[in-house]
Amino acid sequence: MPASHTLSKEEQKYLLKLARNAIVKFLNKEKTDFEKPPYEILNEKRGTFVTLTINKELRGCIGNIIPAYTIQEGVIRNAINAAFNDTRFFPLAKDELKDVEIEISILTKPEDLKFKDYNELLKLLKPEYGVILENSGYSAVFLPQVWEDLPDKEEFLSHLSMKAGLDSDAWKDKKTKIKIFEVQAFHE
Repeated sequence: MPASHTLSKEEQKYLLKLARNAIVKFLNKEKTDFEKPPYEILNEKRGTFVTLTINKELRGCIGNIIPAYTIQEGVIRNAINAAFNDTRFFPLAKDELKDVEIEISILTKPEDLKFKDYNELLKLLKPEYGVILENSGYSAVFLPQVWEDLPDKEEFLSHLSMKAGLDSDAWKDKKTKIKIFEVQAFHE
């Protein structure tokens, strides 16, 4: 996988503050657009995810894999969407904000993983990869952080298949396509 520019500590701090400010502004019904980013890298179009947790429990996670937005715009959009539009949760309430921890993931461009059968797929997969599974018009993605909860490769792929709305063994189907990407993740 090609290495992408990694964000400095200052750039990371800026984005975490930006994400929190976007959520606060949305909660207060204020306009959420922001000035030009102070770092040139934040104008780069990249996939981004924003994950919210409270007491280490997921509270919202939304992102875009395809680099459709600049890093700055993606973080703002995904922070608001993770807080208020993740359909697995009620919209974030003001009294929860103090307990929320924000994690941001910046993605490399997804690349096709070439393999001849599922045994080779298992050999090629590594826990540092995020994985996109596609089959018959269905797809799902797991960020590399999911490996912490699902370290077994077969279990990881079974859960990813089910997340896509497919049978748990869909990852073994010859029609299944796998893309991989890497992530730079950082949190408050």
